[in-house]
Amino acid sequence: MSAAESAAAIQRSQVDLLDFIDWSGVECLNHSSSHSLSNALKQGYREDEGLNLESDADEQLLIYIPFTQVIKLHSVVIKGSEEEGPKTVKLFTNKEHMGFSNVNDFPPSDTAVLSPDNLKGKPVVLKYVKFQNVRSLTIFIEDNQSDSEITKVQKIALYGSTVETTDMKGLKKIEEH
Repeated sequence: MSAAESAAAIQRSQVDLLDFIDWSGVECLNHSSSHSLSNALKQGYREDEGLNLESDADEQLLIYIPFTQVIKLHSVVIKGSEEEGPKTVKLFTNKEHMGFSNVNDFPPSDTAVLSPDNLKGKPVVLKYVKFQNVRSLTIFIEDNQSDSEITKVQKIALYGSTVETTDMKGLKKIEEH
């Protein structure tokens, strides 16, 4: 099997992880109140190019996405405009309660510098070994393409697979007789 064939095989087994997001725990710091995260993350909204997630006080955004079960993350799609779309994106796995004050205290699981192709929808393939047992993902958008004050994100999509886990409640204790 060639490298291209194996890459295609990996891609086919990946699904949009939208259904595995724990929406009650999703957070976004520094977003404009009229341009919230759901515009970029939720089905239907993220397909509408007129809707964006926008930063508020400066260009940075910090997004926390917990999952309802453990997932393996393969790639991300982050769409935005050529000028105000995100540029440097740092991804952290299983880090809760991160804020702008401590985001630089932790090494990211991966860092991507988004190209014009990425901003149009080309997936960023991640360092797969670092995204094997993901319970939550923190996305830190550090800057944008033109160093302007506002960053606009049109779409965020996460692709990967679920980790088959044992349901401990379903196991019955074997009693000795």
